[in-house]
Amino acid sequence: MQDTFQANPSCPSDSDKASILGEDVGFQIEQRVHACGDTRRIGTVKYIGPVEGYSGIWVGIDWDNGEGKHNGTINGVRYFLAKGNKSGSFVRPQNLTGGISLLEALNLRYRGDYTKEEEEEMYVLSAGNKRVNIQLVGKNKVQERLSRFEELCAASLLYLGVSSVGPRHQINFGVPNLKELDLTGNLLTKWQDVTAICEELPALEVLNLANNCLEHEITELPLLKNVRILVLNGCDITWQQVEILERSLPAIEELHLMANKLKTIKSEPSSGAGTYVQGFEHLRLLNLEGNYIESWAEIVKLSQLKSLEELHLNKNNLKHIYYPDSLSPGSISCCELEKKCIIPFHSLRCLLLGGNNIEDLESVDSLNLFPSLMDIRLSDNPVSDPGSGGIPRFVLVARLGKVQILNGSEVSARERKESEIRYVRLVMAKLQYDDPAVVRQLHPRFYELKKLHGIEDEKCMAARAGQKMASGLLAVNLKCVGPSIGEKAPMTKKLPATTTVGKLKVLCESFFNLKSIKPKLFLQEEGSPLPQLLDDEMVSLMELGIGSGSTILVDEEN
Repeated sequence: MQDTFQANPSCPSDSDKASILGEDVGFQIEQRVHACGDTRRIGTVKYIGPVEGYSGIWVGIDWDNGEGKHNGTINGVRYFLAKGNKSGSFVRPQNLTGGISLLEALNLRYRGDYTKEEEEEMYVLSAGNKRVNIQLVGKNKVQERLSRFEELCAASLLYLGVSSVGPRHQINFGVPNLKELDLTGNLLTKWQDVTAICEELPALEVLNLANNCLEHEITELPLLKNVRILVLNGCDITWQQVEILERSLPAIEELHLMANKLKTIKSEPSSGAGTYVQGFEHLRLLNLEGNYIESWAEIVKLSQLKSLEELHLNKNNLKHIYYPDSLSPGSISCCELEKKCIIPFHSLRCLLLGGNNIEDLESVDSLNLFPSLMDIRLSDNPVSDPGSGGIPRFVLVARLGKVQILNGSEVSARERKESEIRYVRLVMAKLQYDDPAVVRQLHPRFYELKKLHGIEDEKCMAARAGQKMASGLLAVNLKCVGPSIGEKAPMTKKLPATTTVGKLKVLCESFFNLKSIKPKLFLQEEGSPLPQLLDDEMVSLMELGIGSGSTILVDEEN
């Protein structure tokens, strides 16, 4: 690609000329449009005018899905700058549409008959993988009921090309009882249109504006007293915009801000408010999944939201977390916290941290300090991936004393007890220090769990622990799952706690008469979606924390 481009002689930068051309073809620069016949192919108008070597007027589009032909440059002439190397293309005006009004979309969705194409898409697959068209039982009755707008309480207008409100007061007259409105993937750009929709629908409680490219400038909005749930996923929203919106949303309970490229929660302190986020008196759920937040100090700014119960932070770039009382250098000062009467995160019961870059156990242990936290997601982090040096589920359960739901799976009383006992055995087998202070630093719950489960009389040193545990036998369940092994009845074997994984593989070959089959062992744990691979042949059952009643799956290599 060339670094310098020839100026386009037929594409003057004069905005008046571009505006005149836009009026001629029915579009304006920066207008949102979609392809005729495909409401999901959405883009932004970046150029209107002639293209050298081609006749007539063209519209240059930067497509949202990145599926174009170029970056706005053809034959060395730059007509516009697309966001991607292949996200731009030129389209004839008649192949684009600027969308329809909200009222038109309601009529289209709820008063129109199914098209032939839509009915052809209503099918199921037979056993022979063939399409079998389905007939909707009571379809006419359902359509008749939906067509009575005055009874409509929820409307789903996904990807229908809604770009404006339409005639004022007609919406309220048509759907006076509408409480839920889903406008995902439409062509709305102006906040004044969003305001008009809310004003026209006074009963509206749930509004989904996901994947609408809304303008960055927000003027003061009117009070929207009934909106409880607002979805702004993929709208390129900044936190400054969020704070402006907060003033107009006194009843907001759920705020979804997924995939908005947010890196900071609050860039500048408000007057007299310190660095903490203020307001949001009734906010219970805040969804920040799929953003670019790296520093936990940004999340701490949310710690004074008194009603916050659920915080979704999956798929960010967080590396380390801490409870605000145990502050690290550079974080919010203790003095500032003491000025607040609210205990940090005092209502937070659900914290989703999946798909981040957390790799230290100190972050895991800090979750015990959150006063109400019971639902935690740590999957897809280095710290929870045993294959990458992380810890298995049973260690997470043992270290997290209050967790009731871990990675979406309930922690039963039985799983907790077995995990904690197994964890104590594991620590005792590997412990190299007899200094209680060092042990507490590395394993904060070790002595607590040791006492709780009556293992107080056992010595902490690894050698003594090994001698004691080796004197007994573990009843281990063995179950064949390899496809080439054939049907083999499960068996329970009593094995010394010092049996290594390598030795157990040899024993399994004998137990199950595995000729020319090299076994691979997995530990099946309650609550874990996948069994844990036992790949270190030198480690013992005792060192793995395996106790009586554990189930080991016998698979085959390759």
